[in-house]
Amino acid sequence: MSQDKIRDNINKHIYENIIIGGGPAGLTAGLYLSRSRVDVLLLEKGFSGGQVNLTETIENYPGFPEGILGPELMQRFEQQAVKFGLKIMNTNVSEIYPDDQESKRVFVIKTDDGNFYSRSVIIATGGEASKLKVPGEEEFIGRGVSYCGTCDGAFFKDREIVVVGGGDTALEEALFLTRFASKVTIIHRRDELRATKILQERAFHNPKIHFSWSSIVLSIIGKTQVEAVQLKNVKTEKITILPCQGVFVFTGYRPNYPLLGDLEARLVNENGYIITDDNMQARVEGIFACGDVRAKGLRQVVTACGEGATAAFFVEAFLK
Repeated sequence: MSQDKIRDNINKHIYENIIIGGGPAGLTAGLYLSRSRVDVLLLEKGFSGGQVNLTETIENYPGFPEGILGPELMQRFEQQAVKFGLKIMNTNVSEIYPDDQESKRVFVIKTDDGNFYSRSVIIATGGEASKLKVPGEEEFIGRGVSYCGTCDGAFFKDREIVVVGGGDTALEEALFLTRFASKVTIIHRRDELRATKILQERAFHNPKIHFSWSSIVLSIIGKTQVEAVQLKNVKTEKITILPCQGVFVFTGYRPNYPLLGDLEARLVNENGYIITDDNMQARVEGIFACGDVRAKGLRQVVTACGEGATAAFFVEAFLK
């Protein structure tokens, strides 16, 4: 269905389900629901694929032993979902709130193109890693700059890399990356780590891990690939150049979702993630969440797909 026709339905139609977010979780949910002939619409503010579009090559998605480009995999996801009838509209969703129409509870999805209405909602808006916002970072994403050790660690076999951060995630990823890299330097702006003691002990005793204390990254340097980072000591203000072939940034992760109003206190945990049960059902009946916006341990394309399929299955059960 064309976007013009979809817009014509605004204020005239109540969907059975609206999916917000067109990453792996949202597209998988859309594939399953449209294949089951559920009246579903997917709203995505940008290109389908989400953060996966920033991954140059994915080597750990089943069925692609030689790897596949992130954007290409997401194009295949979208094509398959559309083949089964999924309607996709590009618009920004700003708010979700419940409303009563004809004495039946529905959800209002407020967008830049007007309001949409649905009996149920799947929130699959993902999240994004906190960035350093320094020169060279955006330029070298996929060419040495990464935000996922599990995704990209194997590309840095026998290379020297740096890990930016001092919390649990940074140390866990640094320890994982020692399986591949010849040297891992942890860059931390303080002179002590924030991570749990057991992780600190493991890092301190790993011969491949080194530390650059009280330091921040000023810029990432290279021609076609990362070649070095420029560091500044926050105590002495001394500036140095540290050669490396990879920069892994773990300074935080932020889930994305529209305004939820009074629903937020019930849906979201203290870290900003949406809480669900094993069926992807959130704490408000009719709202489901899957993918990186959801509170969970592992954030991978393959887990997002499983969650999208699960959400779709239990949306169907809810609608019945």
